[in-house]
Amino acid sequence: METTDPIKKAIASLPDTPGVYRYYNEEGTLIYVGKAKSLKKRVSSYFNKQSQYNRKTEKLVSEIARIEFTLANTEFDALLMENNFIKQNQPKYNILLKDDKTYPYLCILKEPFPRIISTRKYIPRQGEYFGPYSSVVSMKNVLDLVRQLYSIRTCNLLLSEDNIQQKKFKVCLEFHIGNCKGPCEGLQDEKNYLDEIAQARNILKGDLSIIEDAFVERMNESSAKLEFEKAAFFKRKLDLLENFQSKSLVVNRKLTNIDVVTITSTDTEAFLNYMQIKEGAIIFSKNTEVKKKLEESDEDILNFAVAELRFTYHSDNPEVYTNIPLSLKSDDFENVVPQIGDKRKLVDLSLKNALYLKREKEIEKESRKSKKNEVLTILQENLRLVQLPKIIECFDNSNFQGTNPVASMVRFVDGKPDKKGYRHFNIKTVVGPDDFASMKEIVSRRYKRIMEEQSEYPSLIIVDGGKGQLSHACDALKELGLYGKIPIVGIAKKLEEIYYPEDPLPLLISKKSPGLMLIQQIRDEAHRFAITFHRLKRSKNTFVTELESIPGIGKKTADKLLAHFKSVKKIKEASREELIDLIGEKAAEKLESIRTDQTT
Repeated sequence: METTDPIKKAIASLPDTPGVYRYYNEEGTLIYVGKAKSLKKRVSSYFNKQSQYNRKTEKLVSEIARIEFTLANTEFDALLMENNFIKQNQPKYNILLKDDKTYPYLCILKEPFPRIISTRKYIPRQGEYFGPYSSVVSMKNVLDLVRQLYSIRTCNLLLSEDNIQQKKFKVCLEFHIGNCKGPCEGLQDEKNYLDEIAQARNILKGDLSIIEDAFVERMNESSAKLEFEKAAFFKRKLDLLENFQSKSLVVNRKLTNIDVVTITSTDTEAFLNYMQIKEGAIIFSKNTEVKKKLEESDEDILNFAVAELRFTYHSDNPEVYTNIPLSLKSDDFENVVPQIGDKRKLVDLSLKNALYLKREKEIEKESRKSKKNEVLTILQENLRLVQLPKIIECFDNSNFQGTNPVASMVRFVDGKPDKKGYRHFNIKTVVGPDDFASMKEIVSRRYKRIMEEQSEYPSLIIVDGGKGQLSHACDALKELGLYGKIPIVGIAKKLEEIYYPEDPLPLLISKKSPGLMLIQQIRDEAHRFAITFHRLKRSKNTFVTELESIPGIGKKTADKLLAHFKSVKKIKEASREELIDLIGEKAAEKLESIRTDQTT
């Protein structure tokens, strides 16, 4: 691709240092953000090595109209900067880690005698947050453990010092069954309550060994003092803690404060699993799917994902285990690719989750494909076709009282609309409202073009109309030597009957057949497409006719307006100053009258 001067100048000015580059299109919209160790080498490569790129990247390059860049100290800093730009602008060519699910947190509220609540909203000023938790069940298990081990209030009373002194509140059932020590009546002072919150905080952080050591010490102290009831109390607490640990422990408890991120991919998608590990237990796990928009490698996606996932889920863990090495180094964490032992066990478990997601998506795709083929197979049987109708083209005419005759063709591939294959036709050779002749013209023009371009023929042609339209479409195919080579049928509008060429009787197909329903869907889409085009043309012709009817605005002026603005819509939206510059003040004033009339 031959670049424009502004692009060449921008590339020439790029430094050979780390940073972030941004591509904008002609409308000024940000379409891609990238990071680079060397801005100059990376950006230049887009324009020097296009033959190595796939179609997606070629399309990106063809849309670039402006380049901007921002310098960074290191490549990892550039990655974080790139991440922020992508999140703020969501450029269409960048991968995005999107998640439509909000995960639950536990929060110690900033208030007197703090409560511990569950929430899906992350508002840092509200309190101290822990999580997110991968499910409500796992979050409730942690909260239940906290409430079994400590006396944390559940009421929402405002326990200010004045309210407690004025005896505004009375203890509730939670006090009487031993779950609360009654701070609302001053039966528990705030220091003692905050000591319990501090212990609960360790559980929420996943530091269970600290709690275990504290209970063991207090149990031993009680036993030494022959306070056996008190010792038994702490023993029950230890049993609760041990029971909770046994359910959540995955590997050695010495493995703590670790993130695990693994990736597997196909040509078009990548699948990731992210885990947070605390004292050998998985405290959070999430699967993520990424659609590849350009030529991203697993390494590129993993670099991006690690930074994004750690930010999104508030992780400051000092170690990140991955199944492939990260190319970017950070001062915030150390990257490890374990080969043996419990560390490898964690990576294998994470990768197993990513592979499971990959397989689920493959099964889902195969199921959808099977369902598509099932309908097409039914249609093949309904119409007694030799081949599966993978490509179907349907034609329809549209006119209003004989004016502005137009036609449309829609294309369905594998039972789904292929909108890039849709076509509009202005009727050129037929005078007046003659649907039969119009059908012959558009079918002839369509397949003559395909013959010239040596494009792919459809597996089935559908004509919206009865025997008359079908017969004329067949005449067009005969003249092109294609009759008998491409199956063709007509669908009559009144009784929804299917006709074969040269067969006076319709084909009997059950009204509930998925095959017939697909034909009806395709026919309705062709009709919608034709009607939309017809309305647009009629509106345009009406507007042009009204233009030419205004004194001082003739055909030349009307053509000049259309040539400049390209569409009637843009003429109507043009500012007064634009019109004056193009056709003069007098003609612009006359044009204002018709624009005003049409908007009132």
